[in-house]
Order: sequence, then structure tokens, then C-alpha cells
Amino acid sequence: MDNKLTEKIIGAAIEVHRTLGPGLLESAYQECLLFELTSKGFKVEKELALPIVYKDIKLDHGYRIDLLVEDQIVIELKTVEYLTDVHTAQILTYLKLGNYPLGLLINFHTTLLKNGLKRYINNVKKK
Repeated sequence: MDNKLTEKIIGAAIEVHRTLGPGLLESAYQECLLFELTSKGFKVEKELALPIVYKDIKLDHGYRIDLLVEDQIVIELKTVEYLTDVHTAQILTYLKLGNYPLGLLINFHTTLLKNGLKRYINNVKKK
């Protein structure tokens, strides 16, 4: 895993949180984090459609990844009181369906952003 890349992403998220604080809509944090990451030269895709393949049927737009950095790190943003198992399941599903190696679940609705950060590693590889 590219720890330096995740450190830079987390640093950018902390900068956004430090500037804006908690209490805004998820979309506001998404736009600001997108700005921070692209201004640092990263390739970032926003609202990336992730199709579901069920048997022989491809269902387009089954899911949308909030941000995908450098084609490898999924960033799922939240503005909730507490992160739950549903949020964990959501990011793990994105990692599995897209075969991405790493995910960051970031909850901006916290006093200290470090308390709203979770990192996930996808150890399952598609055959």
C-alpha cells in the first residue's frame, strides 16, 4: 500500500475539516477535498459509477464512489453522528466490486477529524 499517498489524502482532508469545521453537507466537503487533492496534482474522479455484475447482467450505476484517487484509493465521505456497520459494508463493497486496494472512510461530522477516519485494505483479488 502506498502509505505516503494515504498520508497526503488524510492531510488534505484534515485541511478541509480545519478550514470548514463540522456541520456542513457531505457535498461541500466532497468539493473542497476534490479541490485540495487536484491542486496537489493527484488524479481524482468524483461520483465514479461502479456497475454491479449479477450473473450475466451488468447493472450500470449500481453504486457511486465519492472520490477515487490515482485509480486506487476509494474515499467515501460521510457527515453522520456515528459511523456504523452499514458504512463499513458500503466501502468494503466498493473495494471488492472495483478491485481497489485501499479505502478511506471519512466522517466530517466530528470535532477532531482523526476520530472520523477509518482505513480499509482489500485483500481479495479478482481472478
